Amino acid sequence: MSLNNKMSEPAVSVGLNNISTASPAQNAGKKKAKAVIERIIEYFFFLCACMAIVSVAVITIYIFAKGSPAIIKIGITDFIFGTKWKPLEREFGIFPMVVTSILGTGGAIAVGVPIGLFTAIFLAEMAPNWVVRVFKPAVELLAGIPSVVYGFFGLVVIVPLIGEHLGGPGNSLLAVIIILSIMILPTIVSISETSIRAVPRNYKEGSLALGASHIQTIFKVILPAARSGIMAAVVLGIGRAIGETMAVILVAGNSPFLPKSILDPVRTLTANIAMEMGYAFGLHRDALFATGVILFIFIMAINIILNLIVNKRKGA
Repeated sequence: MSLNNKMSEPAVSVGLNNISTASPAQNAGKKKAKAVIERIIEYFFFLCACMAIVSVAVITIYIFAKGSPAIIKIGITDFIFGTKWKPLEREFGIFPMVVTSILGTGGAIAVGVPIGLFTAIFLAEMAPNWVVRVFKPAVELLAGIPSVVYGFFGLVVIVPLIGEHLGGPGNSLLAVIIILSIMILPTIVSISETSIRAVPRNYKEGSLALGASHIQTIFKVILPAARSGIMAAVVLGIGRAIGETMAVILVAGNSPFLPKSILDPVRTLTANIAMEMGYAFGLHRDALFATGVILFIFIMAINIILNLIVNKRKGA
């Protein structure tokens, strides 16, 4: 027997001894303990998921419980379609604020989504690496800026520019659209870019191999494949725009009347709640909760409609 064989025999015997030390009962115990730990982790994750559902349910029940009596007392038609908000005279019509919220959110989406989507396409498909390393952190930095800072920027820069060059007081619906379109850009850009990068590269390679240009591939292949992620970005952008309060208060002008022009001062639903909740009482306070109910229903309706559109296109 050679020297190598003699040296390998103890190692083999030691390995066999180590394997044989674990009895079937011990192996079964280890498997059982592992299964128990995995089951505990599963239950923990399930509880975390339930927390989100419970939170939404509690908030929904609370808002509807506090706001529904005011809607019934005022009258749903008078409340939603009334054009006068005069709490001292017990007139609670939120129609001007509903219109302003729709116009402000729609304008911000019309401006912010194309800019954000084109920026995401540029970063994901066209920009060299050094440009991505510069632009992507800059876009992400926008998401960390507090809302009040955006509001001060709009108050000091955007509002005077509007008043000087376009007329009016400057605090206007246009200022709201501009500041909201800037605020939703980080959400649109980040999620859209991630969705575009997640599209399998063989989609792009197959399209280019068939003779399509780079631009045709982006708009005919990559964007349709990333549609669900882009729509999620739009939904989150809408939620950010319609739910913004502090920045809107600073630039809107806070006039509870129907705007006749894009340069008129306005007040949104969120601004109305934030401005008057501190001193409201009685029916006035309940009407503000009722405003929250309408805002909640409005946001849920937008989410449901967009989800139906996405699911319909997936089915097609």
